[in-house]
Amino acid sequence: MHGLSHRAAARRPARQRAPLARGGLVMTQEPDKPRIIVVDDEPSARQGLEKLLRHEGFEVRIEADGAAALRTAAEFAPDVVVTDLRMPKMDGMELLKRLREQDRDIPVIVVTAFGEVASAVAAMQAGADDYQTKPVEIDALVLAIRRAMERRALRNEAENLRRQLRERDGSGLQGLLGTSPAMQQVYRTAKQVAGARATVLLTGESGTGKGELARAIHALGPRARQPFITLHCAALAESLLESELFGHEKGSFTGADRQRIGRFEQADKGTLFLDEIGEISPTLQVKLLRVLQERTFERVGGGESIKVDVRVIAATNRDLAKEVREGRFREDLFYRLNVVHVELPPLRLRGRDSLLLAEHFLQRFVAENHASIRGFSERAQAKITRHTWPGNVRELENAVERAVVLCDADVIDAEHLPFEQAPDVQGGVRIPGATMAEIERHAILSTLDAVGGSTARAAEILDISVRTIQYRLHTYGRR
Repeated sequence: MHGLSHRAAARRPARQRAPLARGGLVMTQEPDKPRIIVVDDEPSARQGLEKLLRHEGFEVRIEADGAAALRTAAEFAPDVVVTDLRMPKMDGMELLKRLREQDRDIPVIVVTAFGEVASAVAAMQAGADDYQTKPVEIDALVLAIRRAMERRALRNEAENLRRQLRERDGSGLQGLLGTSPAMQQVYRTAKQVAGARATVLLTGESGTGKGELARAIHALGPRARQPFITLHCAALAESLLESELFGHEKGSFTGADRQRIGRFEQADKGTLFLDEIGEISPTLQVKLLRVLQERTFERVGGGESIKVDVRVIAATNRDLAKEVREGRFREDLFYRLNVVHVELPPLRLRGRDSLLLAEHFLQRFVAENHASIRGFSERAQAKITRHTWPGNVRELENAVERAVVLCDADVIDAEHLPFEQAPDVQGGVRIPGATMAEIERHAILSTLDAVGGSTARAAEILDISVRTIQYRLHTYGRR
């Protein structure tokens, strides 16, 4: 991307971060930045774009060729890739093709020389979202990036709505509803890893839907028609767990009156989901490590080596890295399991997803109980959105089922929901639960009230400019 245009970049002010203020204490938080990969074999070009895009508020990774960019994309999960077309090792067209194999929706913007527009058109026909000609005009590039992100967001929303309409019991995705950015990232990662053989480690609090996500990854991949076998590792004693995993031969221990096929054999050619993997004993950790490394094992009491082709997905609500540091979990097994890591967000950090899920569960339980409930009252909706949901999606599901059973009206009201009403917070802002825009508005208006309306004093306390406060007041409809 030779010859970057710096016009207007020097005079553009740096992005302000959203301030939080409470009781005189000022905190500054910055929302997640959009992630961009810039690919160009010319060092000055990629480094110049990196600097300018960082100035625009993006998180940027740079690579010198398509092969390196492909590896970075697998772990960085970019929102947009900006790539030159002519590069050694792997050119932009091949990179576009390979990126589409990883994630068919990832936006790609290609950059080409002014006299090679035909190449850019060919890239557009192959699936690129946009193209820019050299020298790159930074304002035009930023506009193209943001438009590509907006188009992807619209596609994601449409896809999510279609997916929600397909949601039924047993579909493999139940419980994974939601339009929050956190869940969209989970969906995107699930699609990216579904086609691979790599082991996946799912983490998150209890009740966040790790089992449903494991089923989704299996259903989205090439093993979808093969077995999906689950085992809850915390539910069995060590001796029974070993037999469940690997099977046993007849007479191998008291009560073993016949040969038993274990979960690994049952899952051959398919997927084995090991829930609560952090609970297994050190002895079983060694045996599990061997299976993951060699893909062979012996049944309990047997000497025959059995080879299997199994994709393993493991889940835990423990901090396995901490368990490793404290000597309770093998480091080598941790790295074998943690090839791809997906963290499921707790429900309290998913915004209005709680209402979306509540409506989904309501429809299901109304049908199961042959009830005639039409929906939730405004008071019930407010109670749902204000609750912190320590039990996550599972708690919400149970709460809605109980409400359907106990409701004697055609609308579920707040008193039908079996949890305490969260107290109102001054200014209507609750953390977590409020958007950054709501938090910023509360911080600015509360600080102005505290200093008698002085924008200069408020700006000093919040560590932002007076002009920023004046602009925000204008958008709030206040003078």
